[in-house]
Amino acid sequence: MKVPVAVMSIIVVAALAAFSGQAQRGQTPAGRGQAAVPNNGVPRMPDGKPDLTGIWQVLDLSLDANIEPHTASWGVHAGQGVIIDPPDGKIPYLPASLAKRQENYKNRAKDPVAHCYKPGVPRINYVPFPFQITQTPAWIQVTYEFVHNHRNIYLNGSTHLPGIDFFNGDSRAKWDGDTLVVDVTNLNDDPSLVPTWFDASGNYHSDALHVVERWTRTSMDNMTYRATMEDPKVFSRPWTIEVLLYRHKEPNFRILEYECQIFKEKLAREGKGNFLRIVEAN
Repeated sequence: MKVPVAVMSIIVVAALAAFSGQAQRGQTPAGRGQAAVPNNGVPRMPDGKPDLTGIWQVLDLSLDANIEPHTASWGVHAGQGVIIDPPDGKIPYLPASLAKRQENYKNRAKDPVAHCYKPGVPRINYVPFPFQITQTPAWIQVTYEFVHNHRNIYLNGSTHLPGIDFFNGDSRAKWDGDTLVVDVTNLNDDPSLVPTWFDASGNYHSDALHVVERWTRTSMDNMTYRATMEDPKVFSRPWTIEVLLYRHKEPNFRILEYECQIFKEKLAREGKGNFLRIVEAN
């Protein structure tokens, strides 16, 4: 059966229009054995993995003070907490460990971060400072504005380094669908070096802490960060936090230098703020 040229032209134009419309919506026709990737607004790397690059920050200023639900106090914003498991939003301390936490709270002026020590994982991701993610298929670096911190996250199948502790741990990762899963061990808890806390209220861990992070970019400007903590020396069961990260879009926004100097606040409280000019001039 012969098809008139005019009819064939109409068919071809209609097919091209349909294909063009599909391409404009960011969808590529699925080939045999390939499922179409849904367009949820998440950018992707050349290898097809979600692109996590950018400068990110938690905007909830209450988290660094206390990750459990808490009321407002001097210098502390009220917060609903970020613990999603257990459902009551409380850290499942062992009875003996809870006493240590209460002691830390009474001495919270000794918060390691307030004395310019590295925050550790997961706290480093929700202190009120931005951080920048740089991504390759085999390696991801996270550069934090707070006191020049950085983390190397390896995706090359390598194993954790035995017998070496780090303030921010040793991070090895893999992809679970569109979620980056990071296994973090070797977190420092040497009393002679100042151990890390989860927040400024004295929530703490031991040298047995194991953290599993899950980074999921959900849109152009948002990413869900979830971390599960396990430490049989301190907690009765694993527990999980979840926070929302926002991508900075301000023109020319970048990671800047932050030099943590604990004596500045002390001088200000003592009414000796003018001495800061002498210190900063030298």
